[in-house]
Amino acid sequence: MNTLPPIYSSKFPPTLTTETAWKGPSIKNTREKWVYTFKQEDIDEINEAVAKFIASDLKLEAISKDNFQLPLLGNKLNKIKSELTDGLGFKLFRGLDISTYNREEVATLFMGIGSHLGNPRSQNAAGHLLGHVRDIGADENDPNSRIYQTNSRQTFHTDSADVVGLICLKTAKSGGESLLVSAESIYNEMLKRRPDLVKLLFSPVATDKRGEVEPGQKPFFTIPVFSWFKEKLTVIYQRQYINSGQRFDGVPELPENYVDALNMFDELANDESLNLSMKLEVGDMQFVHNHNMLHDRRGFMDWPERENRRHLLRLWLSVPDDRELPPIFKERYGEIDVGNRGGVIVEGTKLHAPID
Repeated sequence: MNTLPPIYSSKFPPTLTTETAWKGPSIKNTREKWVYTFKQEDIDEINEAVAKFIASDLKLEAISKDNFQLPLLGNKLNKIKSELTDGLGFKLFRGLDISTYNREEVATLFMGIGSHLGNPRSQNAAGHLLGHVRDIGADENDPNSRIYQTNSRQTFHTDSADVVGLICLKTAKSGGESLLVSAESIYNEMLKRRPDLVKLLFSPVATDKRGEVEPGQKPFFTIPVFSWFKEKLTVIYQRQYINSGQRFDGVPELPENYVDALNMFDELANDESLNLSMKLEVGDMQFVHNHNMLHDRRGFMDWPERENRRHLLRLWLSVPDDRELPPIFKERYGEIDVGNRGGVIVEGTKLHAPID
């Protein structure tokens, strides 16, 4: 009989009352906590830093807070970094008119601001430090496709890095809203309603790597949905990839009660009393902490003209001073050293930051 491995942590967390255990409606009324609007002095600093970096002729993948200096805004970003890792877990930046910049300048300011929050990590086997989120016609049913390359609903998930950042270049004709939900809110609701099911999610489960496999490694990783480590609840989740992980030899069939637990997790993530929806407008930047937040994107209808189609740039960041991760995360991250972990590296990967 196929069974799941034993529960990873012997210490089971209580009901969580931290700031990250927010619920959708309560956070909607406190926008001042999660929206930062750039001031003119911020924009002046950004413009000067962009001009200096481009004039340096350094490659974009070499950008850092040392060569993209923001004397005043950098101090604010350092505080916001703490809000991401130890506070609400997300931040929305507004107030940049990116119509005044060319693509190289937008990519530079985005990666430059990101460098004050963390170190960029490769997002795919091609070594992209700067990702492009757009519909390229990928088949969502192909087990080796990445869902962000379609126009389909993504479903709530986490990415394989400490923080994911997005900047909106073009919006869709309709749809495509960003959705966020707190892992701690989901956990609390499951603990209250079905403690027997939530406990199952602390058992390791196989998740498909979607064809991006490190040298000598398995085509899937095995980590619990929830981990309780050093008094912190950490989540890692992508339901489609758990489902497609069942295709590999050596992966045990999911027991019915574990499927029930996953279904309840999804039901709660999609509960509008728990999640938050926001529309990213052109120039908006969103940063989300993957260890305590899940994000999603609604399906969308795009414009017929290629130049007008929905397009976002993406960063995966490894954040200094972030939480420690349990050793089992080496299954996905390879190394779990704080500030130098996460991302996708396979044989032949060469790091670069394509702007188109």
